[in-house]
Amino acid sequence: MNWSDLLSITRYGKKQELKGADLLRSSFEKDIDRIIFSEGFRRLQNKTQVIPLPDDAFVHNRLTHSLEVSSVGRSLGRRVGEWILEKYPDLKKMGYQSSDFGSIVASASLAHDIGNPPFGHAGEKAISEYFLFGKGQAFKDQLTEAQWNDLSNFEGNAHGFRLLNHSHSGIKGGIRLTYASLSAFMKYPKASFPIVKNPGASQKKYGIFQSEQAFFKDVAEATGLIKKEGCPNSWARHPLAFLVEAADDICYTVIDYEDAYGMGVISFETIEESFIPLAGDLFDKARYSEIAIESQKVKYLRSLAISNLVNSLAKIFIENEEGIMSATYDRSLMKDSSLKPIVDEIISLSVTKIYQSKSVLAMESSGFEILNGLMETYVMAINNVFNGSASYASKTIIKQLPEECFDLSGEIDKDLYTRLLKITSFVASMTDSQAIKLYRQLKGIELPNH
Repeated sequence: MNWSDLLSITRYGKKQELKGADLLRSSFEKDIDRIIFSEGFRRLQNKTQVIPLPDDAFVHNRLTHSLEVSSVGRSLGRRVGEWILEKYPDLKKMGYQSSDFGSIVASASLAHDIGNPPFGHAGEKAISEYFLFGKGQAFKDQLTEAQWNDLSNFEGNAHGFRLLNHSHSGIKGGIRLTYASLSAFMKYPKASFPIVKNPGASQKKYGIFQSEQAFFKDVAEATGLIKKEGCPNSWARHPLAFLVEAADDICYTVIDYEDAYGMGVISFETIEESFIPLAGDLFDKARYSEIAIESQKVKYLRSLAISNLVNSLAKIFIENEEGIMSATYDRSLMKDSSLKPIVDEIISLSVTKIYQSKSVLAMESSGFEILNGLMETYVMAINNVFNGSASYASKTIIKQLPEECFDLSGEIDKDLYTRLLKITSFVASMTDSQAIKLYRQLKGIELPNH
């Protein structure tokens, strides 16, 4: 791979634009703005991160998490970008700046959770299990093995790529991000099938539905991604995707832990025991002793922990840049950090105290019931109407579906996979409160108030 291709500013349906130095906003800064103003991004404000959304505003939701990941990603991108521009001076002559690297990573980080369904990662399992164990099992023999794997192993990353590249009317193109940002967004640049044995970090999940394969192939070829040998529809990661992953790893490790302290799940002493060593040499004991308020001490330690992790992971990227560019390096940067043992301890405690807490498990159980109910109702209704055996109730239900659930003429898609994927995408795009409200209305528990 080479950086001049990897930094492609091509957009869907457009040729190359002017470089950032000639514009008020660079192409990659425009990507950030396009994501922020998109409907899918706004919906993240009402989607659970991990801890169920409380009445107060302290606990992070998907929106605040994505903003923080983007901020950390920008720092990582700029730091690495400065080094890359020194190593490859021709990029400077082409007009690229370190801020371009920061903006690419920031935009991909902003969008990294845009495809996640309601109720956290349990939402992915709930949709998958509708097809694996619910009434969705009936469709298995009517789909190809690859199509079935898309639905029965539903992946928010693949849904995110779909959302970014489809308008609300279903037309390909969507918000038209640069191919560099789209490629950096792709944490798992492969289709759901075939399943890879002994995968590296970029292959352990998938990021492309069957419906988006042709478009991602165009993106991959334009940015010069390396095709994986012996595995069709699979590519090596864009190098900056490693930094997007690193930014996410940093934020969910540190900030979920801080949330747990704010909720009273873990003690101040526990936070100190984890965050002070994570801050490393950045920790200033004299400065720390001057902070009188406990919660402010936690914020100070959190800031230092994030900064030290940024320094560590940027250094690891730089040390392994040649392996990353040749696709011989395929693991998360965190795995090679000297700080990993401390991070592992934090994650281990987070699993016990946060991810397996009663409130989280209760939220997941409710999410399973709600999403299964929505999938069952909408899938049954649209298939009944398509097959000509619809009841009045089914006809009423599909009239309430948005236009993206139909073809461009407003008719029900003839292809079963397309119908199922569009309904699945509709449900997965809902916010937590929207899913709850629609479920209650469909079950007759609540009536519309307007």
